[in-house]
Amino acid sequence: MRSDKTKRGVDRAPHRSLMKAMGMIDEEIDRPFVGVVNSWNEFIPGHIHLDKLADAAKYGIRMAGGTPFEFHTMGICDGIAMGHEGMRYSLPSRETIADSVELQVQAHQLDALLFVTSCDKILPGHLMAAARINIPSIFVTGGPMCPGIFNDRQVDLISVFEAVGKFQAGEMTEEELRDLEESACPGIGSCAGLFTANTMGCLTEALGMSLPGCGTSMAIDANKLKIARRSGMQIMKLLKENIKPGDIMTEEAFENAIRVDMAIGGSTNTALHLPAIANECGIKLSLDLFDKLSRDTPHLTSIRPGGPHFMIDLDRAGGIQAVMDRIKDRLNLNCMTVTGKTLHENLWELKILNLEKNREVIRTKENPYHREGGIAVLKGNLAPRGSVVKQSAVDPKIMKHSGPARVFDCEEDANDAILGGRIKKGDVVVIRYEGPKGGPGMREMLQATSAVAGMGLSDSVALITDGRFSGGTRGPCIGHISPEAAEGGPIAIVRDGDIIEIDIPQRKLNLKLSEKEIRERLKRWKKKKKEKMLTGVLKRYSKMVSSADRGAVFE
Repeated sequence: MRSDKTKRGVDRAPHRSLMKAMGMIDEEIDRPFVGVVNSWNEFIPGHIHLDKLADAAKYGIRMAGGTPFEFHTMGICDGIAMGHEGMRYSLPSRETIADSVELQVQAHQLDALLFVTSCDKILPGHLMAAARINIPSIFVTGGPMCPGIFNDRQVDLISVFEAVGKFQAGEMTEEELRDLEESACPGIGSCAGLFTANTMGCLTEALGMSLPGCGTSMAIDANKLKIARRSGMQIMKLLKENIKPGDIMTEEAFENAIRVDMAIGGSTNTALHLPAIANECGIKLSLDLFDKLSRDTPHLTSIRPGGPHFMIDLDRAGGIQAVMDRIKDRLNLNCMTVTGKTLHENLWELKILNLEKNREVIRTKENPYHREGGIAVLKGNLAPRGSVVKQSAVDPKIMKHSGPARVFDCEEDANDAILGGRIKKGDVVVIRYEGPKGGPGMREMLQATSAVAGMGLSDSVALITDGRFSGGTRGPCIGHISPEAAEGGPIAIVRDGDIIEIDIPQRKLNLKLSEKEIRERLKRWKKKKKEKMLTGVLKRYSKMVSSADRGAVFE
């Protein structure tokens, strides 16, 4: 055991003395040490209950003969950080979280890890750490929030963001907005739709790193506590059999996760996170692979923000295992999972109890919502190295679009123009200098996209950025444009009035200018000076981070 380095032999008497200062007894010290990595905090509704899940997991570890050691990592709520300077810190936190886990685990030489985690950057950061450290590990994800009820219809956080636009457009009163605010988020869990947090929870299960059913099991459901207990017991089996993340998160497993992502229509942020996790495994995932698998994977669910269903519907329909069963002819079924069994063995044991809900929520390959997967990768003279769009959430009327550019060098200016009614039908809103280096931090811009949707423009106005959009975004919102403006990418030389052509079916994103004009503009381009000097985390991040098409990983 790795932990023997800290507790075995006469020369480790001082170490054991420190453990006994915390009330430990010899019987506990003799057992394997299991780190319980908990991202519980009082900022995020998706995390506020993780203390209870950690307690359940620790019961499971003890029942199976291990000694749990709980420690915590930080977590940022993207919803609260949205639309202001705070969002610059969200994506950089992913690397900080991974580093903090590595520091804690390696310093204390733990034998195995159980991660209790949730939400946008936190869960990817934990998966990166698990891959990097590569000791037996298992994940318990916090689970989705239930939808709220407003005016006899189900609503969620995105409903509130879009309602701000409706209020500005005169379609909703301030009192109605207040009533919606009170009811949209009714309790604990990650926001109720298939936004980034729940997408990553689903893909953790698809990768094989959490027990079947974990990704969609609701935060309020007692089943989540049962999964946590079983996971605590299962980590001891993984330790005994020496099954590590590197044995589970193989190239074939990442392909499975991408296919599941396409089948459920998940967040475009997976095109940042999956490559970053794979990078820690020594695997390179390109944007081209996302697009290749998307073209060959049908979109089977219609979940918010792109459709009428919520995560609770997906869970009751059989969850991610049922989705994988639908597309199993396209999956690598021999992949190992944390059950200690292969994906094929897990699916063989699958039982779907709610058949009517299953047929309604998860369609068959023969009757998909869309023939292709949820994400498309667009390239062209405006995005030579690629960009991403959630095509499953785009109105068919605007899958192809050509319009004049309205250019903004930061999110705030674009938000003011949208909410001020200065964006017209047919416009293409360009938000630049918001990439990983240029932001820095590659801010999510849910406020801008929700304002467009709320003002009734999501079928006539496109948004493009070298930053990124929330998993709650719908409409023709194209992000991750690479290279970014701060690196002298073509998005840096777009001017107001330039015509931008978007063709999602053909995967094209082009600036309607001659090659000569583009070359001349790029020659004249000068790097934008920062309005204020960067310090601390953002200064280091801007110097170390790679481009979005590489997952915004550190170089």
